[in-house]
Amino acid sequence: MSAVPDTHSSSDFTQERFAAHLANRSDLPAWWLEAKKAAWNQYLALPLPARTDERWRFSNLKGIDLAGFVLPGQPAPHTPHLPDFPRVAELTFSNRQITARTALPADLREQGVIFAPLDEALREHGDLVRRYFRKHPVALGSEKFVELNTAFCSTGALLYVPRGVEIALPFVVEHTLAGDHMATFPHTLVILEDQAKATLVEFFVSTETETAHFVSGVNDLHASAGAHLTYVGVQNWSDATQAFHSNSIAAGRDARVFSLNLHLGGRQARHESHSRLLAPGAHSEMLALTVAHGTQEFDQRTLQTHAAPHTSSNLLYKNVLLDQARTIFSGLIVVEPDAQKTDAYQSNRNLMLSEAAEANSLPGLEIEANDVRCTHGATTARIDPDQQFYLEARGITPQHAHELLVFGFFEEILDKLTDDHLHAALTRFIQSKFKS
Repeated sequence: MSAVPDTHSSSDFTQERFAAHLANRSDLPAWWLEAKKAAWNQYLALPLPARTDERWRFSNLKGIDLAGFVLPGQPAPHTPHLPDFPRVAELTFSNRQITARTALPADLREQGVIFAPLDEALREHGDLVRRYFRKHPVALGSEKFVELNTAFCSTGALLYVPRGVEIALPFVVEHTLAGDHMATFPHTLVILEDQAKATLVEFFVSTETETAHFVSGVNDLHASAGAHLTYVGVQNWSDATQAFHSNSIAAGRDARVFSLNLHLGGRQARHESHSRLLAPGAHSEMLALTVAHGTQEFDQRTLQTHAAPHTSSNLLYKNVLLDQARTIFSGLIVVEPDAQKTDAYQSNRNLMLSEAAEANSLPGLEIEANDVRCTHGATTARIDPDQQFYLEARGITPQHAHELLVFGFFEEILDKLTDDHLHAALTRFIQSKFKS
């Protein structure tokens, strides 16, 4: 196996460690091992992000450091308690090891539903994974980290729902990481066939608040004709974590995909989300909530690609900033020449709770069709002093007043959740940010 020396960074993801990782996966399909080798070589060949790359504008590139991180060998002795809510089945990973799972109900197994750890899915459903794994290319800047994810990926899940099967309760995947300078590379693949309906909720959590972690996570979400897919990602990594998450959405004819990402943790956390509307009637709802405090940096890059006529998308990202935190939002709506009658909307709204915080917004349009309706915008505002005074005059502490005002700001998005139990769980997660 040849490799191009990585002259762009100091990294402990070495040729020797990759060879050891590959040897431990020798029982997996040959095509998967070859894909890993190709991804490793591509990772080595790609440079780290540069200031001249517009896709990394405003990012703190000096903060990206891959040195000193290792792959954990054992599960953590304990995992954090996560909010409880009704679910159909669950997979729990700790330090990249599967530590718990609940059985899929018999009726769903009989209908052909698959919910399995990625390694198991590769062994038992390899052709299905191969058909959809990284089916669409990455285009938002984190190509190097996505290749690293493929090279070292062993943690993740496959959710497959056959044609016409509708599942009311959500599936849950939990990823926890413990120990200083540990790294993880989760990859989740969701495939809904025609007219199927399902929800997946994914948690990404550190067990300690101060330990340094490195994360490169990827998910591929595929909704075929008439399918309804809901994806909720909840991220609460440690305050010293570098995290790169890439989210790929593909919606077929009359499919509807609802994605909501909640960002709470990390020293430097970048989230990329690309929705592709591939056939008439496809719709994507892209939502995000972020609470940034301390010196955290949250970097959000989005792309809404309308490749067919009569498609629609709606993006609403809301950020709350405290202390010296920074957020970056850069979003682009692309309407291809044949995508007439496109209806696309994009909005980034920032609520500043500190004079020292910084919010950067870069919304954009690239339209090649002439019969469309596309709008975009960004707003940045501070807490209304009258509202703050009103609450404090009634004995509410400034911290609790901020919490109440933040929930008022977020409720527009949280109210879009049709699952009341999930709504309550996310509310508790956000509340934990103010109590930490």
